[in-house]
Amino acid sequence: MPDLPKTCLPTWTVGELPEPKKIGLSNIAGFIGPGIVMCGIQIAGGEWLLGAEITARYGGGLMWLAAVAIIGQVFYNMECGRYALYTGEPVFTGFMRARPGPPFWIGVLFLLSMGSLIPGLSTQAAAVLSAIFLDRVPGEADRALVTTLAFVLLGVVSLPILVGGKIYNMMQAVMTVKVFVVLGFCLIMGVLFVSPKNWGDVFSGFLKVGNVPVVAGEDSNGNGVLDPGEDFDRDGHLDVVEPVKARDRSGRVVAFDDLDGDGKWDGENVANLFLARFRDGEWPVLLLTQIALLGAFIGYAGGGGLGNATYSNYCRDKGWGMGGQVGAIPSAIGGRKVTLSHIGKVFAVSEGNLRRWKGWWRTIVVDQCFIWAPGCVMGMALPALLSIQFSPNSALFRDTEGLDWAQAIISADGVRHSGMLSPAMQEGLWIAMLIVGLLVLLPSQMSIVEDVCRRWTDIFWSGSRRIRERMKPGQVGRIYYSILVFYVVWSFLCAWYFTKYENPKVMVLLIANLNNVGLGLSSFFILRNNLAYLPKPLRPGWIHRIGITGCGVFYLGMAGLVFYHRQLPILKELLGSG
Repeated sequence: MPDLPKTCLPTWTVGELPEPKKIGLSNIAGFIGPGIVMCGIQIAGGEWLLGAEITARYGGGLMWLAAVAIIGQVFYNMECGRYALYTGEPVFTGFMRARPGPPFWIGVLFLLSMGSLIPGLSTQAAAVLSAIFLDRVPGEADRALVTTLAFVLLGVVSLPILVGGKIYNMMQAVMTVKVFVVLGFCLIMGVLFVSPKNWGDVFSGFLKVGNVPVVAGEDSNGNGVLDPGEDFDRDGHLDVVEPVKARDRSGRVVAFDDLDGDGKWDGENVANLFLARFRDGEWPVLLLTQIALLGAFIGYAGGGGLGNATYSNYCRDKGWGMGGQVGAIPSAIGGRKVTLSHIGKVFAVSEGNLRRWKGWWRTIVVDQCFIWAPGCVMGMALPALLSIQFSPNSALFRDTEGLDWAQAIISADGVRHSGMLSPAMQEGLWIAMLIVGLLVLLPSQMSIVEDVCRRWTDIFWSGSRRIRERMKPGQVGRIYYSILVFYVVWSFLCAWYFTKYENPKVMVLLIANLNNVGLGLSSFFILRNNLAYLPKPLRPGWIHRIGITGCGVFYLGMAGLVFYHRQLPILKELLGSG
């Protein structure tokens, strides 16, 4: 018997680690699992919404931020998988094992889950569906239609969760189809219609570490001529920094000297911090008015928030490692024989178990490094290609306020107004891109609904003594579907509020920046658990410790920057006026 640490939950039972499944062409069905599910979930807000707006605004120069985010999340996900392989538990259960105990951690997890309580993706999907019905870009005047459709879609995305035996099985089927259809469509469009220059701009952007938005004119070499590469906003004019007369409380320019009469403040640009410092001997002036947009872009790149921690749940439900001896959450239809233990099961460190552990760990590494991470990179890059190629043709490219209701539509609208295609092809691709947009957004909203229900089911199933003592392993579905009903009702109320008083873009920005806090703090919680509860031979090495620590610092740093430059001035004004 291993000497197991005492925690605030009942001690794990002990068993033998099963033999790992072989990795190869002979076991594609058994190997395709959590990585592709997570990839399908996470081709969503960052890729189709914020990635499109970022590349429309800044070109491909800021894609390196997505690369850093994805690398950090690889380490995060692998550490979640490490805990699940050893214990058969999700990391949320591991949190509650730590002092001061489940009530405290339930409160912490609720605060870190705030972003998932806002149904932003289904509301964006409602705007896309409105565009199909209206045959145009929706706006403020279409608020009632978008609100109604948001309610309908929230109900629709909950239906697939009811079937499949194990809920995980349905998630895997839906997300596998989504990944191949969405990325396949974007790749075909990219090959046929995107210029080599824009391909280079997007993919080179992953390597342009240090590129940031700055205040600078377009004449970077000072020769008074609009040279290739200097037309930042792609308007055909050599812009200078126009004098600012007034800003709002968040720093956004609201009054300025419109020197060229285009109605748009010119002065936004992209520069590399390190090159500018080396060339000019001083740091460039950072443009922080879009910091919330950048924070949201980072927050949605790859995954974001506590959604990444669900990788441990999927490893368990897939049956990887000790998860095969613990069980899974059953679906309402077809899941009668599926059970889930309240507490996980671990194994003793022995020569045989260490050999099997290495096989399972190899599965995690391959799943993350060869399926999830490349899928996320392509999920960021391919939609960005369409945006950078087509978005300048859309009126939304100039009228950025229209993006409040049409963030998911700018590329499709750009295709529709592209002069390089025939009218019939423009109309056909307009509809096709809107349908693909629905396929991007709706399954991801379904996954958020499922993730919230799964997370809190696991939290109550393991953390509540009353539930552990009164409910049998086959009754976990009662908890899951009770939470589902509550969450759907809450989502209706939330969608009503934001579509009545705010707009879909505000929802997305708020979700993503809240998620940065959750991902950053939970990085340190997960590292602590793996160092405290796993036997020494199974604990993360220094590379993984540095990787997940860097992930936490990166996301908390961005959250702090957004708070300092956006929320703090508003709080100061409110407190000062009170």
